Amino acid sequence: MSDRDRADAVYEALLSRAGERWVQPRKERVARILAFLDDPQKTYRVVHITGTNGKTSTARMIESLLRAHDLRTGLFTSPHLERFTERIMIDGEPISDAAVADAWDEIEPFVGIVDAELEAAGDAPLTFFELLTVLAFVAVADAPVDVLVLEVGMGGAWDSTNTADGDVAVFAPIDIDHADRLGGTIAQIAEVKAGIIKEGAAVVSARQSADAAAVLRRVAAEKNATIAFEGEDFGLEAQTLAVGGQLITVRGLAGTYAEQYLPLYGAHQGHNAALAVAAVESLIGGATQPIAGEVVTDGLQSATSPGRLQLLGIAPTVIVDAAHNPHGAQALVQAMGDSFDFDEWGVVLGVLADKDAAGIVARLAPASAHVFATAPDSERAGDADVLADLVEATGHRATVHPTLAEAADAAREWAASSERRAVVIAGSVVLAGSAIALAEEEDWKSGWRA
Repeated sequence: MSDRDRADAVYEALLSRAGERWVQPRKERVARILAFLDDPQKTYRVVHITGTNGKTSTARMIESLLRAHDLRTGLFTSPHLERFTERIMIDGEPISDAAVADAWDEIEPFVGIVDAELEAAGDAPLTFFELLTVLAFVAVADAPVDVLVLEVGMGGAWDSTNTADGDVAVFAPIDIDHADRLGGTIAQIAEVKAGIIKEGAAVVSARQSADAAAVLRRVAAEKNATIAFEGEDFGLEAQTLAVGGQLITVRGLAGTYAEQYLPLYGAHQGHNAALAVAAVESLIGGATQPIAGEVVTDGLQSATSPGRLQLLGIAPTVIVDAAHNPHGAQALVQAMGDSFDFDEWGVVLGVLADKDAAGIVARLAPASAHVFATAPDSERAGDADVLADLVEATGHRATVHPTLAEAADAAREWAASSERRAVVIAGSVVLAGSAIALAEEEDWKSGWRA
């Protein structure tokens, strides 16, 4: 059996478990299997990241900055765009198939033991995400790495990733999302997310609402942790458009880093970069030593964020952005106006059924000349007809397309009729991953071919 076949078999084993969205407030069962494995998550330093939007982009920037320090890095994010090995990165590259399969071979003997204990206690077996977290912890320990940049799956306090002890706890902007699991108010959601703050840790946070900030300050004090907020203790000082991205000046916790090139679009990515810089300053120098200028330059210039304002096609221009909740959709709309010079946008939109489709449409529809409604390739896909109805209820134009390929074809044909038109594909990480694969298959960067 090839290494790829072995890795695919691991993914099939994970998929046989309760799905990724099946979440029970528990982390003790993950801690149990990790104990059998001698707690691999305690063999490296950890930067732990939560929030509602911007987690993955911020995590990738932190990882890139740490790698520029000549540290060996691990990165665990979710979900993936095309293949599950993207979720576990070693030194900036997806983990090898062989490493995934070898790590699973270490874990598998203990899975049945813990599942049996759970059954005896009347509890559900280990889930997809719980075992994926264990797999990541083992794989990066085997690499080995110096630092793991770790993105929360959902919430924080009871998330399976919280079996690791973060030296630095990073908070991206907190907004309403997963209200059925995390709570219906910003304060309730912040309370769950604040659970990643460990005793004596360093905490850095993006700008937050007053309710979220109050929770984070209180929990940090309870844990004897330091806390720094964007706007008060660090921040984005300047931001100008540049070819392929932007030039930013960041006021960090320990130094100012002027006119750094960031190859990513969108004002929000500049703010994510400021948060990443503060997190790295906190880990490396205890927030008292500035990062060497060449390290910041190398780290930010090397940063990538696939599926986030990513250019997929030219003539016509096509970008993709996950934008899977209203907060993300609003950031996308701002970036469409700030970072690109087009008169009209066509939006290929597909949303999962458990997401706030009405909220996403309310942000995106006014910025669109035509919405091409479709459905992500997922069992959780929302209905494209319902999505089109939501768009039309706002007074904007929508058409329905059964597949992404058909929607993208129609949108690119529409945009190709004018140099002042462009296309954005948005609404779901699943849709974004499919769009990236489709763009590569059809070579959208060669331009429109009727």
